[in-house]
Amino acid sequence: MGNSYAGQLKSARFEEALHNSIEASLRSSGGDPQPVFTQLYLEPDQYPSNLEDIKPKMDLSMKSNLSSHVLVNCQSSNSIDDMDDEDDSDTSSPPLPYLQGPPPDGCCTVDGFCQAGKDLRLVSMATESIEVPTGFKLVGAKSSSIPEHILVCAVDKRFLPDENGKNALLGFSGNCVGCGEKGFRYFTEFSNHINMKLSTQPKKQKHLKYYLVKNSQGALCKGTLICWKECKTRPFSGSASSSKPSSSSSLSSKENGDTNGHSPSPFPLSDSPPARMQSGSSSGIFGPPELGFLKPLNTLTHGTKTLPIVPTALRVNSLTNGLSMDGRSSLLSPPHTNPLATPTHGYRATEPGDSPASSAMSSGPPKKRHRSWHPTSLVPFPATAVPVPAIRPLTCSSGSLLSLTNQQPPSVSGVIQPQPITAGETVIIPDNLLNSSGVRPVLLIGQGTLPYFFGNVGDLVVSPLLVSCYKGRELNEKTLASLGMSASQLLTTETMILLTLQYLARLGTEQIPLREEFEQIVLKAMLCGPTGPPVSPSQLPWLARMEASVSGGCVQVLVSHGSLGEGISESLRSLSETPSQQQQCLPNYVLIICTSKSGANEFCVLVLGKYQSRALAESMLSTNEFLKEISYELITGKVSVLASHFQSTSLGDNMDKQLVRYQRKRKDRVVQPFQGHLTEYIHSQEAAAMLPESGPDLLSDGFQIHPPQLSVARSLLSQVCAIADSGSQSLDLGRFCKVDFLILVPPSHVLVHQTVQRIQQSGVLIDLGIEDDSLALQKSDKYVVRLDAEVHTKMEAFMRKVKQNPYTLFVLVHDNSHVDLTSALSGSVCHGELQGLADRVVNCPEVLEAINLLVLQVSCFPFTLQSRQSRISPLNEVHWPNTENPQAEASPKDLVYFGLKDYSSSLQWGVASPILRCDDAFERMVKTLLERHPHLHSMVIRSYLLIQQYTEALMALTAAPSLRDHVTPQTLAMVEDLLSVPGRSRHGCGHMLLVRVPSLQLARLAQERLEEARDKLGLQYRFAVLLGSPAAEISLPVHFCARLRAWRGCKNEEWVPHTYEDLEGLPCIVILTGKDPLGETFPRSLKYCDLRLIDSSYLMRTALEQEVGLACSYVTRRVIPETKTPAGREERPTDDKRGSGETADHDELQMELERPPSNASAATRTSGSITENGVSSSSVLDKPSSHSNPSSSRNIMDSCSSPVRFKQECDSQAPSSSFSSASSSSSSSSSPGAQRPSQSTQAPRESSRAQVFPRTAVLSRAAYALLAPEALGQPSSASLLPHADVAWSSPLRPPVPHALGGAEQSLYYRQWTTARQHHADYEGPALPHPRRLLLSGPPQVGKTGAYLQFLRILFRMLIRLLEVDVYDEEELEEDVQDKSKAPPASGPQWPDVEDIRKLPFDLYPSDPKFRYASPVYADRMPKTLNGVKTERLEAEGELPKRNTVSVRLSLFAAHNAFHHCEQCHHYSEPAPAAQLSDCTFHAFTFCSSMLGEEVQLHFIIPKAKEPHFVFSQQGSHLESMRLPLISDKESGMLKSPIFTPTTGRQEHGLLNIYHAMEGAEHLHILVVKQYEMPLYRKYWPNHILLVLPAMFNSSGVGAARFMIKELSYHNLELERNRQEEQGVKRQDVWPFIVMMDDSCVLWNAHQPGPEGDSEAMNVSLKSVLQHMEATPKISLYAMCGLRKWSSALSSRAPTSPFSRCHLHDLVMLNVDLTQNVQYDLNRFTCEEVDFILRANSSGLLLCRFNHFSIMKKHIPIGGHKDFLIKPKLMRMETPVRVCASQYVCAPDSEHTLLSAPAQFLLEKFLQSCSHRLFPLALGNSANPVLSIDSYLNLGPQIQTCYMSSRPHSVNVDHQGVMFSGLLLYLCDSFVVSSLLKKFNFLKGATLCVICQDRSSLRQTIVRLELEDEWQFRLRDEFQTANCSEDRPLYFLTGRHI
Repeated sequence: MGNSYAGQLKSARFEEALHNSIEASLRSSGGDPQPVFTQLYLEPDQYPSNLEDIKPKMDLSMKSNLSSHVLVNCQSSNSIDDMDDEDDSDTSSPPLPYLQGPPPDGCCTVDGFCQAGKDLRLVSMATESIEVPTGFKLVGAKSSSIPEHILVCAVDKRFLPDENGKNALLGFSGNCVGCGEKGFRYFTEFSNHINMKLSTQPKKQKHLKYYLVKNSQGALCKGTLICWKECKTRPFSGSASSSKPSSSSSLSSKENGDTNGHSPSPFPLSDSPPARMQSGSSSGIFGPPELGFLKPLNTLTHGTKTLPIVPTALRVNSLTNGLSMDGRSSLLSPPHTNPLATPTHGYRATEPGDSPASSAMSSGPPKKRHRSWHPTSLVPFPATAVPVPAIRPLTCSSGSLLSLTNQQPPSVSGVIQPQPITAGETVIIPDNLLNSSGVRPVLLIGQGTLPYFFGNVGDLVVSPLLVSCYKGRELNEKTLASLGMSASQLLTTETMILLTLQYLARLGTEQIPLREEFEQIVLKAMLCGPTGPPVSPSQLPWLARMEASVSGGCVQVLVSHGSLGEGISESLRSLSETPSQQQQCLPNYVLIICTSKSGANEFCVLVLGKYQSRALAESMLSTNEFLKEISYELITGKVSVLASHFQSTSLGDNMDKQLVRYQRKRKDRVVQPFQGHLTEYIHSQEAAAMLPESGPDLLSDGFQIHPPQLSVARSLLSQVCAIADSGSQSLDLGRFCKVDFLILVPPSHVLVHQTVQRIQQSGVLIDLGIEDDSLALQKSDKYVVRLDAEVHTKMEAFMRKVKQNPYTLFVLVHDNSHVDLTSALSGSVCHGELQGLADRVVNCPEVLEAINLLVLQVSCFPFTLQSRQSRISPLNEVHWPNTENPQAEASPKDLVYFGLKDYSSSLQWGVASPILRCDDAFERMVKTLLERHPHLHSMVIRSYLLIQQYTEALMALTAAPSLRDHVTPQTLAMVEDLLSVPGRSRHGCGHMLLVRVPSLQLARLAQERLEEARDKLGLQYRFAVLLGSPAAEISLPVHFCARLRAWRGCKNEEWVPHTYEDLEGLPCIVILTGKDPLGETFPRSLKYCDLRLIDSSYLMRTALEQEVGLACSYVTRRVIPETKTPAGREERPTDDKRGSGETADHDELQMELERPPSNASAATRTSGSITENGVSSSSVLDKPSSHSNPSSSRNIMDSCSSPVRFKQECDSQAPSSSFSSASSSSSSSSSPGAQRPSQSTQAPRESSRAQVFPRTAVLSRAAYALLAPEALGQPSSASLLPHADVAWSSPLRPPVPHALGGAEQSLYYRQWTTARQHHADYEGPALPHPRRLLLSGPPQVGKTGAYLQFLRILFRMLIRLLEVDVYDEEELEEDVQDKSKAPPASGPQWPDVEDIRKLPFDLYPSDPKFRYASPVYADRMPKTLNGVKTERLEAEGELPKRNTVSVRLSLFAAHNAFHHCEQCHHYSEPAPAAQLSDCTFHAFTFCSSMLGEEVQLHFIIPKAKEPHFVFSQQGSHLESMRLPLISDKESGMLKSPIFTPTTGRQEHGLLNIYHAMEGAEHLHILVVKQYEMPLYRKYWPNHILLVLPAMFNSSGVGAARFMIKELSYHNLELERNRQEEQGVKRQDVWPFIVMMDDSCVLWNAHQPGPEGDSEAMNVSLKSVLQHMEATPKISLYAMCGLRKWSSALSSRAPTSPFSRCHLHDLVMLNVDLTQNVQYDLNRFTCEEVDFILRANSSGLLLCRFNHFSIMKKHIPIGGHKDFLIKPKLMRMETPVRVCASQYVCAPDSEHTLLSAPAQFLLEKFLQSCSHRLFPLALGNSANPVLSIDSYLNLGPQIQTCYMSSRPHSVNVDHQGVMFSGLLLYLCDSFVVSSLLKKFNFLKGATLCVICQDRSSLRQTIVRLELEDEWQFRLRDEFQTANCSEDRPLYFLTGRHI
């Protein structure tokens, strides 16, 4: 038998067949029942061929749609064939036949060749001699992968059927004729060998199609079809599902299959040309041989046109998936004709009394392996099969559509066997249905099994419009939960039917069903829950009729008990037979219900209304498809009938003859171009030469950025910063120093010019520094690229630039990015346009991977970018601000944006002539014409009518007033406005009228007709007619160009308009064509937008709203009726965007804006009229930059050769009737301009300004209904599917939140829409792209200006990132040495020790940071200072802000943790594999003489830095840090280790000194507190950390410096000992360390300049340190340092090259010489001054290198600034400010104790309150306070005199000085009473003794015998306000006796 299981019969199948057979015999009145086995296996002779072969073989007809297979019960199959042949008794395959493994390695897999690589195609083998073994036949196999070829095979004829389709053995035996391989025993194996690549079960019956025979020439050719089997009729039973596609299954098929919305051919059915037919009796009555044979019936045959049609799967070629479809499909066009024999009779009516198996005798049982054979099938199907009477016709009433259920049951006995087809499974569409009825019916799929359609299938459209609404049961629980529902709330089929009826019944006669509207009805019904008991199937028919009865006959219900096909057949038959005069009585909708006794209901809706069916069919076409359809109709001449109709005027005259008559009548005279009535004629030559004397009231619209644009630009910038800060490493702003950009625009020449103008006007190229002033105008066009065929070369050049400039941040702006988002794979040349280009450019790998490229997509309708697969993160979206608060104080003259919402709400104004209109008269005319021409697309009819209307309006207003009554009032008003306004104006200004004609051919026709009519009527100089095509430049007649030049005062004769804005004031009709409006801005003179052609083909949100977006603009606030304004009206702030227009005085539009741009495009500036004419190019912080451009505020006169107008940088100008076209030379002209009439009344004239009104939009009824939903109770356009490239992800979802802002809508669409297969995002990456942003805002709101401003402030921010604020303060006083003896300017490079020794030490701390510290007394004070400073602290303890200046970082700057670049990432960032454990911890213990105890420090040393250290033999114990020798001369080596004490600045401290050291090897150690160690480890994993002991956690910087110095000295001793063992002299070891602050950023070298000043240049820290280290006799210096930079250094002649003075910030310290001088470890401030005074008094040598300076960055956080003094026990949440006087208190008092270190409190107290301790010293420089061994800051108005108590110390001469006070701070044993007696004090001088505790305080008083000369009181003892465990400091004050 072939296969082991081939003949098995499952018991259930057998029982079912047996049951059917018995039941059929009982019901049959004659004939014996067929034996069961005959039904299952054999077939009686007289059966014609099987229905399977009648059904369409889809492998041809779906060439373009191979994947759109049909699912039956959710099981995928590849084509209809698959399902049909699934039933065949093919047993020639092993189990699981098509689960094939991969082909063997190395074998050929090419289609048409066998695996051995031999060609098997008939075209190749036709002339080959093929050896055919005996008993074999050559047959042709067809493969779906190459449907155009037949493959030659040799098959054993025993396995092939005879001519009756019988006696074929089961199984297979075949040979390969290519390679000769023999003995293939399974067809699966054989099909693999010949590379058929089948995705379904291979079957010989399915794929072996033809016998191959030799023709007369001996060539092999295709012979007869292989007749596999005869016709078996299909079984039906209650539990069986038909294998035909049900509505649900066929839709589900799309889920797994084709989601391509682009129909490669609008007519996918016509794939069987007549040439394929066979003649005579051998031809199948169902046409082409591929469709199988039917033996001829003994009935009449008719030559009807038929082609099988598969519902949904074939028709709806753009279903994206079962749940989300928008019903776009190709309309069926008449296919190729095939002869077909059809019965002439109607179907037999089925009565309720019929049994489910009444015709089982004619229906075979279920076939083996039938996929749907399962009792739990998804959709139960009816069990009755109604036979088609083959011989005797049945009478059937054709009167009522409901007649099927009203007939008497005919006699069953008259049914004659055999029955050829199971009725109900097929529907034959009547011939000439469209011609006879004028209707192309639309079948809306409901639930259940649809039949197969034959015959005139071109006249039926199958639409899946509502099918998703019925699929609630397929929703998953997650979706239901998000809707707030459970599965129990899903609706039954009966409820769905009733809901559908209710919905259809309430639709108006001019409305069509909308999927989104019905979905919301279904959702509400589900949410409400059942209102009563469920509807039973038996109740359904009468309930349904009752629902339909309210429609007044518009909706009828047809109940069929057989199948849906019956009902459809009956309805179509009635339609075709109804006389045309009675067709008005036909219903618009017929809802066909099929009920069965099994309890299941099926239904569908047949749309028969003329308007409804046409609108539904047209709405299924995509824009490309309907434009193709229109082209087809125009090219093939189908419109000729229509065209001839319109050759006559409405009065019946021949239009052309009439026009010629008028032309002859006026001879050479034409209507006066302007300043004259339409009846005034002049000679044409005079008219051509007529020019206006002056332009209209011209205002030079200074280029401006308005607050919302600024706000949006800043939002974009902050989003870019957020990307950089996100930690994803996707954007490193710190590396960029320039900004460059490219703008991609849709393929429109006008849009390119418009964008180039914006760039020129904004001056952005100059502000970004990418073009210089002279070339910016010429080079602007390089920065705008059209997405056309040339885009690739330009993008390649751009991407080369991106790669070559890694330190430039490029921004690729994709403007109007919603226009073409077809994927590059599915994109093609479509209707003359390239598609998929944007995807190839914006989503190409180079763009995605470039780390210095941002992509900014800009769109008014971003919905298609916001699907589930969006490439843009929702966080990276910036939406235009939606300000709802109308500013009361705003002037009514100010401009506000008037957008789509405002147009909708304007209908509530109640004005007589609304600005959103529907031309009802026009619609009535259209309706009549549509009924007359059912074959033509409605847009063709609308276009012809529109052309006639405009032509007749022109005639009516000039030569033929009798035509007035035949023109719609709307058209007449617009044309009258167009013609009359120029006549009232002395400059000829008028309005623009925009007519939108999407089809280019129709637009050209309109232009030709209107121009012809205009010229013949003599109006050629009155107004222009322009074709606005994206593919062409603006073409304007010479005389109109001259008029525009005259208005501009432009002398350049070659100037022509390039943008629509250039046509400002020109009276013209612009016929705008193209698939979509592309974002072009229209002038203010645009008054009317005629959108009457935009009808039901535009039922998508983007498609519809972008058309109405043409009318959006800025209007004067006062024209919006206040009383009528709804509360939520979107009003914008006064200075919203468009500024100075004609509507507002300049002073009312003053705006606080940032610095203006360097406006290279020489604009006429009305200087001072608008605050700085400002465009921000300042920093993000809105502070002016120090590098301001001198050209930024000057006035430049525009040369006429470049008449560029300077408007505000917005996408549109508000329309106005005073036509402002900016000009430079005539900006002072003051003519008032023509007033435009108000919408309802004439506007009152104003003195100098006209109001700006909204444009008037005239819509079709379909568009009007969606834009004026409140008026009609319809859904608004916002609820439509957002874009043709996306689909709804679920049939039920919450309503669109269109009342909310863009962000909420974005989240909605991201949840509920999904990209279609042809969408660029369909196979996008799983995660959004990190460097992609989206800017969305309404049409014409000013987005271009916003993103150009964004580029500007982005550049400013990058400059700010490359700049740093450094302190810029002059030194307080220069050295006291005599300037006249200063050495010559070019001093020595290094100091001489002896010279330095001779210099006096400058005791005065001249560093500006000590401006508010106590001056130090010197015996020779600076002449300019009497010893005290005049500064006072403004508030207690608060230092005023210090001066800073922004400077550009150089190559040698130090950086913080935010800096990343390729060179230093290994320095500051951990290696990818490195872990923190790669650092080693080392304890280092030494004994500190100062502390008197052992100190343990911890080093954290990264592995790479270990060579700098010496470890013990075991390698675990740290012994010392290596030090070089003084004598080492290595050029690149830096000898001194660098220590940086840092706290609180792990991110902001400038600890990356890689660039400062030029990448050279160096030893850098960060000294950190113990509690901060983890933070510093995290940010600086490659740095050595020195961790201070925990006891220093709350200490100041003095402790860190102390420990650095102690450690360094101890290490020096260790190194000396270690190297001494190696023979090195002890004094040869390098004794210096560098101590550097964490805020040192840049270093400069100063050279004397040519003019006596000094020149500074940036140098590296390495060069500075190496220079100092190379100083001769360096070991004799105790400290070396640099001076602080200030801007004043460059302006004056340099002082002496070296000074002996205080050193700060960066010091090179000799730890050997300073061994006995320590930093005060307790100090928080002034520790450096204190140390240096002590070092100097010890006689040590300090040297400052004056030709080096250091810049210090202002870092507002970290250091001791972060130390907040607060009460220890906080009782309140709010922080309490504690004043400085509370920092001390009496001992043991109840004073509030503070949480702060005692030393910190003391220093802060002395700094702020010393005037209380030393009243006599206040402002008294002659009598300073004596301070022994320490320097404490007592505030700027108290001078201190430092004295050292050490023997042999160097002190200031104090002879004759009377001191006003004495300060003893923690004095040691060197301070003795005899020392104090050397000093003289004023009477009443005060004393302050500070000690660690009270006992030492008393001991000190006694030891120093202070009571002898000083008087103490008990109440003069104080302590710092700490609690005792914080160890407060105590001090005692006394008065000198």
